[in-house]
Amino acid sequence: MHHIKPRILKPNGNRRNGRGFSPDELKKAGLTRADARRMQLPVDPRRKTAHEENVEAVKEHTKKSKLEIKPKSEPKTKPVAKDKKEKPKK
Repeated sequence: MHHIKPRILKPNGNRRNGRGFSPDELKKAGLTRADARRMQLPVDPRRKTAHEENVEAVKEHTKKSKLEIKPKSEPKTKPVAKDKKEKPKK
């Protein structure tokens, strides 16, 4: 799978690769942090900005990736033994 990196605007006007997408960018793209992690998208919870360029990149990535975001599976329960003879209480 192709990994994407967010683009960050530096104060001098240049752009650089960021460490991860901000929570606001993920929210605007319609994803949660857990969904992004399952899709192997980097998330940087320290970032506060949301760039439209990054939101569009996340949306494109979700369209291109054929992975379906599956919910977590339910925990399996242990089978309970039936018809155990109970000792009479005294």
